[in-house]
Amino acid sequence: MAPIDRKFIERALASPVTRRKFLQGLLVSGALASMPGGLLKAVTSEAGITYEGKYQVFRNACPRNCYDTCSIKTYVKDGVVQFIEGAPESTFTAGALCVKGFSYWRRAYSPDRIKYPMVQQGRGSGNWKRVSWDEAMTRIAKKILEIKKKDDSLLGLGLTKYSGNFGITNYGVEGMMSSLGYTTRFVGTPCWPAGIDAQNYDLGNMWCNDPEDFVHARYAILWGANPAWCSVHTMKFIYEAQERGAKLVVVDPVFSQTAAKADEYWRPNTGQDGALALGMCRHILDKGMYDKEFVTQHAVGFEEFAEYLRREVTVEWAAQKSGIPAQDIAKVAEEFATAKPATIWIGYGLQRHVNGGAMVRAIDALVAMTGNVGKVGGGARYGHLYTWGFNYHALIQKQPEGSKGYVGATGPMGEFDTGQGAKAAKYSDRAVNINQTARMILETNDPPVRMLWVSCKNPFSQDFDLTMLKKAFKKLEMVVVVDQFYNQTVEQADIVLPVTTLLEEWTQNVSYWHYWMSLNEQAIKPMFESKSNIEIAALLSAKMNQLSPGSCTFSPKLNSKKWMEMEFNKGIYDLFGIKSWQDLRKGPVKAKLASSAAWHDYKFKTPSGKYEFKSDLCKEHGHQALPEYLANRKPYAPYRLLTPHSKFNIHSQFQNLDWMAEFNPEPFVYINPKLAAKKGIADGSLVKLSSKVGEMQIKAKLTDNVAPDTLLMYEGWFNKNPYNVQNMVDDTSADMGKWKTGAPGVAIHDQFCDVNPA
Repeated sequence: MAPIDRKFIERALASPVTRRKFLQGLLVSGALASMPGGLLKAVTSEAGITYEGKYQVFRNACPRNCYDTCSIKTYVKDGVVQFIEGAPESTFTAGALCVKGFSYWRRAYSPDRIKYPMVQQGRGSGNWKRVSWDEAMTRIAKKILEIKKKDDSLLGLGLTKYSGNFGITNYGVEGMMSSLGYTTRFVGTPCWPAGIDAQNYDLGNMWCNDPEDFVHARYAILWGANPAWCSVHTMKFIYEAQERGAKLVVVDPVFSQTAAKADEYWRPNTGQDGALALGMCRHILDKGMYDKEFVTQHAVGFEEFAEYLRREVTVEWAAQKSGIPAQDIAKVAEEFATAKPATIWIGYGLQRHVNGGAMVRAIDALVAMTGNVGKVGGGARYGHLYTWGFNYHALIQKQPEGSKGYVGATGPMGEFDTGQGAKAAKYSDRAVNINQTARMILETNDPPVRMLWVSCKNPFSQDFDLTMLKKAFKKLEMVVVVDQFYNQTVEQADIVLPVTTLLEEWTQNVSYWHYWMSLNEQAIKPMFESKSNIEIAALLSAKMNQLSPGSCTFSPKLNSKKWMEMEFNKGIYDLFGIKSWQDLRKGPVKAKLASSAAWHDYKFKTPSGKYEFKSDLCKEHGHQALPEYLANRKPYAPYRLLTPHSKFNIHSQFQNLDWMAEFNPEPFVYINPKLAAKKGIADGSLVKLSSKVGEMQIKAKLTDNVAPDTLLMYEGWFNKNPYNVQNMVDDTSADMGKWKTGAPGVAIHDQFCDVNPA
């Protein structure tokens, strides 16, 4: 396309959506209700919104790693996005976006975007030189061919990719790697793996109720979940449940904005949620309030579980472990057992502990023994992959003839791995733990990881033990990063390639929480010289085959829209009740569910076909067969450090945009006033944090929203700011995750540090 000049950008950024209108839109949508101090429920505007002028309207979907995966309508005039809004056709999105979503068009037109392929002359120097796509591909292809010649395989080429863009065609990044040969893959997920394994041991799969059926719950416990920040669209269903008389209990180590809306709030000792759940189970058992039909007809192992509870668990023990008074545990246990239906939402932070999988199993057992599994408005809600049955055309690519690779057994390559192509092959990709990126780069040999391709991921903001990661990157001979902004990983790259935003590419999206599917149309032409991930793969393939015919099987010529079409199949169409992907142009569609309740037919996918309080498979994998108590990590410093999500970003995305920076201009460490007084720390003063992996200086903000023994910093990447929580977090593994995702989770919230005035 023709070069985009400064005037075009200025015109785009001067669209009718001003900051004032942006704020008005947020108020109407209710997004501002989740702003600091905005603890009130959202209200609607009777006047509604009217739009003037004639716009082209396109369908889009948020592809970030978020529960809500919002369906979006994008309004374009003269080739420029004027504004976006939530798609009203989806009863989940319901016409509203979150504060981050409303800023999407600022992302596309941000003057800070990476505009062209660039080569850094000296990694970390900031001395960037613009090159053509042809020169960038030539440098990359020559390095890949050099590695292949040196090692007689491409195992020296590593890929680390995760959740920066869950659009289905973006799995073409993995496809590009396969089309080159057998490579090294950083597998697993830092997000939810221990909980996935736990739910698979108990239920046979991870499958949750439709979040829209929250309205039918008579009792809801949000356990380690903060939807007021992380799933704002689910809040309206929770509100409706409350208005219908449901009681809402929030269990969280932080007094969150969701907790502020609860009828009862518990702050247990962090990492003792398993003890708390087991104490509730014991009280329900003693009172005979468990569902006898469910535990005898639809479950196995309940008698062994009951025997364990009688032998090892008391309510008083649970109170001592968790810090929640015994009478409160007993009261809520009785309320939960008698309310029909009752549900628990298990947040992902809860399983980011060395005992995370065990804690999820204990909560699953609480829901199951009360007969709330398989019930509309009930369930142990965690997530699902029920609607992800695409063809993965872009993902599944064939290695060039004669390719050599890893010899030996490998497991799954992440939670979205289809498993195809890995059956009894002579060679395979080499799998290493994505949650120990630095360690894997340093310790993997024969051959070593020489070159790293990074896409849809920002390891320097998201991966653990930053000190070790910096050391690991020095071992790499070439680093290629595909991204949209000059973030902290790009700073450590040799070559950076500009990638498209959701507004500039064709793809499709589904959620791991709700059951809607959305089309993502190319609403505007790609800005500057950005290209989609599959277009980049096609360019690399063309250059590889020019330099070495037959060295890459990825199609050098592709039509992005056609490739999007090729991801659909009859199963997807039948599941969603449509005849063609074209139907999605009318708006998102919802899966045709036999019931909103997961496991409504009690046909569990466990070896026994029933809910398994006792799982022999779990024991076979090295864990306890029963959902027994597992101790948390022993502290190695005075205070626990929590690094959860902020409302202003999704991991390292969004916070760098100008409007987000205006809301949240700088990071803080949040400290309880009691601890601050003990340490002589004033609000707003500079403090020094130190842990066994690193240290940092940051301003303190005093709040009793955190416990006196806890420090809290929100993860994220601030543009032109060295702030990075990974300075303080090590890569210790969670107890589960390897079975279903290929690598154990990481104990992100089992971290400790000290704090003192700087």
